[in-house]
Amino acid sequence: MTALRLHRALTRIWASDPGWKGWFTTVNHTDLGRMFLTVAVFFFVVGGILAMLIRAQLASPRSAFVGPDIYNQLFTMHGTLMMFLFAIPLFEGFAVYLLPKLLGTRDLAFPRLTAYGFWCYVFGGSMLIFSMLAGIAPDSGWFMYPPLSSTLGAPGINSDFWLIGITFVEISAIAAAVEITVTVLRYRAPRMRLGQMPIFAWYALVTAVMILTGFPPLILGSILLELERAFGLPFFQVADGGDALLWQHLFWLFGHPEVYIIFLPAAGAISTILPVMARTRLMGYGWIVAAAVSLGVLSFGLWVHHMFTTGIPHMGLAFFSAASTLVAVPTAVQIFAWIGTMWRGSPQLHLPMLWILGFFVTFVIGGLTGVMVAVVPFDWQVHDTYFIVAHLHYVLIGGFVFPMVGALYYWLPHFIGRKSYFKLGYTAFWLVFAGFHGTFLLLHWAGLLGMRRRIDTYEAGQGWEAINLLASISSFVMAIGFALVIIDIVVNAVVSVRGSRNPWNGGTLEWAMPTPAAAYNFASLPRVGSRDPLYDDPDLPVRIARGEGYLGDADRGRRETLSVDVSTGAPRYITVFPGNTALPITMSAVTGLFFLGLLIKVYWLVPIAAVGVTALALRWVWSLGARQVEGALPVGRGESLPTSSEVSDPPGWWGSLFLLLANGTFFGSLLFGYAFLWTIAPNWPPPAWVEPGPAVAVLALAGAGLALLAVQVRDPVRTVLSVGGLGALVAACVLVLGLASDPTAHAYDATLWVLLCYALLHLALALLMTAVVWTRRRAGIVSARLGGEGRIVALWTRYAVAVTFIGLVVTGAPGLVP
Repeated sequence: MTALRLHRALTRIWASDPGWKGWFTTVNHTDLGRMFLTVAVFFFVVGGILAMLIRAQLASPRSAFVGPDIYNQLFTMHGTLMMFLFAIPLFEGFAVYLLPKLLGTRDLAFPRLTAYGFWCYVFGGSMLIFSMLAGIAPDSGWFMYPPLSSTLGAPGINSDFWLIGITFVEISAIAAAVEITVTVLRYRAPRMRLGQMPIFAWYALVTAVMILTGFPPLILGSILLELERAFGLPFFQVADGGDALLWQHLFWLFGHPEVYIIFLPAAGAISTILPVMARTRLMGYGWIVAAAVSLGVLSFGLWVHHMFTTGIPHMGLAFFSAASTLVAVPTAVQIFAWIGTMWRGSPQLHLPMLWILGFFVTFVIGGLTGVMVAVVPFDWQVHDTYFIVAHLHYVLIGGFVFPMVGALYYWLPHFIGRKSYFKLGYTAFWLVFAGFHGTFLLLHWAGLLGMRRRIDTYEAGQGWEAINLLASISSFVMAIGFALVIIDIVVNAVVSVRGSRNPWNGGTLEWAMPTPAAAYNFASLPRVGSRDPLYDDPDLPVRIARGEGYLGDADRGRRETLSVDVSTGAPRYITVFPGNTALPITMSAVTGLFFLGLLIKVYWLVPIAAVGVTALALRWVWSLGARQVEGALPVGRGESLPTSSEVSDPPGWWGSLFLLLANGTFFGSLLFGYAFLWTIAPNWPPPAWVEPGPAVAVLALAGAGLALLAVQVRDPVRTVLSVGGLGALVAACVLVLGLASDPTAHAYDATLWVLLCYALLHLALALLMTAVVWTRRRAGIVSARLGGEGRIVALWTRYAVAVTFIGLVVTGAPGLVP
């Protein structure tokens, strides 16, 4: 087959539906990555407009531009849009678009999950935009501290939009993190070892794992606060056994890793772009990987430095102050490696390089002020001032926005297949750079002079007038610069001339394909043996186009790629991807109805939507697998491999493993909240609490033993025993819930309800999965007989049993603990 015929055949197989329909049915990562990036930039524009309104209000004392109610909505929505609807989704967009191209594969691990996550992001973000247009936007701050955000401080629907909309959006983040993790580990070019991955893939992997372990505490906190607001469960009410500080712990358990979740993708882009701009190879690859992993780990030990003024014991203050200072070490390792790369090479001052140099200046200043606020006495002085606002923006804009704008310009020829013709971007950079430093250097000064943050106005005569006026003028200069960036990109995309395939002379695999990329990425999958394959093998793009690699034909007429060994990259099996479908957008819309019912208090809509989501999920699962054993199929280079339906570790098993990582973090956060309230709150448990009787202990022990020992879907007898064990655990949970019949009476009863309802949900899920796999086996679907789906069910069943048993133990069931 000639290269042209191969291209046409693969395009027919992989292309999205033509016309407007393709926007709603595509599951192709290239299309979805562009859509993610476009929507994220839209939210950035909206958040930037809100920032300009804030600066207009604060440009002069006693300003009447907006009132305090509107101002509270403005700064709450500005922070919410930038943190939740711009920063993480922009990373997701880059990762969704780039990772398969960098890794030498044809798509992400779960294409329909990518589409589902995207539409959840769009619908959840639309809820928040609607609330702003309707004048009922969240107004309790983007951090939503109770009691400001509880019914005591915010009795309207405003806070509900934040809690429900953000929880809906977080589905997208978790879906993308599972997708990225499995893709990096299992979907790479054949023979690409972990140590040969592009550096951006390492950063994406670390970031994705951080999302899976960092976002669940926020999701839990949002659920608990919404349960308090909607149903009166008093998790944060001191009078009823709760504590408002629990929210701060849960929020900052997410919030500080979030800072590095934002920074690490930008660092990955720098590590990718900088060697190309310097015309050399990256210095210290192994050290940079180790630093990124260390930064991801250390970031989870810093959350309390946001709470130094809340009465933390001195030992805790010392520990978290030291940890906050220590985190500078892996950051410095990366920066020195980048400086060494520039020193060894010969940097060219192209536009991406200019934005990276702007990052160096800005982020170093942000890092230095970060070390300052890690010192407890200094933090006590500036904690609630504009010094913190300025520090935050130096870290987030300097550490994320500057590098990611550089990344947009670096990969723009890949996105649009055109070379940059207009030079508007250089003017835009200098306007942004000057405007940014003119704004936030001055706000450091205002903070040191005592200007409090979150204020809508201030009195004259305090020495802040000139500072705020100059900062506001500078902020508008910065906004003009960002507007020029967007105009420059759009104009170049529309009217520039066609460019060369690899305009920067990069060495990674995304430049081994025509630009803009074909729907299938690679006509054949390359065999890779180095970190910069295009430098070591300049003829590789030609051989890929001729179909001389793996899967270099389209004879089977379906979307195929290879799954490889995690460590060595050796090919393991063929993954068959689904085609275009409207199932993801439909399922996300029905999921949205579930959250909408909670938001508008139409509670009958909630179970209907839950049933709808379950039905669509069953339809989703039923389409997987194969009804015939195909055996080993040829994949090229004289090798043959089975399909994913015929192996013991299919993609679904890996996806379940990392989804359960997030799930376990959620449960661990719930146990943390239980222990925190037990330690801090008065009357735990309340005097009226009656401990469960011996029946609960017997049911829990017997049920857990049966379910774990007999979990199996290939043996009917053991399956029945496993189902019986799960049923016994359900009965034990129901007995304990009967003792806590009024979850609104005390935070102890409310926590018990959440713990055991969480367990019941997973027991029901395990029973449903067992029934589905058994039914699929009876229907003759091959994968149900070969063990892969059975292992997935066993994984979820064991998790359900574990969380149920732990939940019953912490309720104090006698006989389960000494």
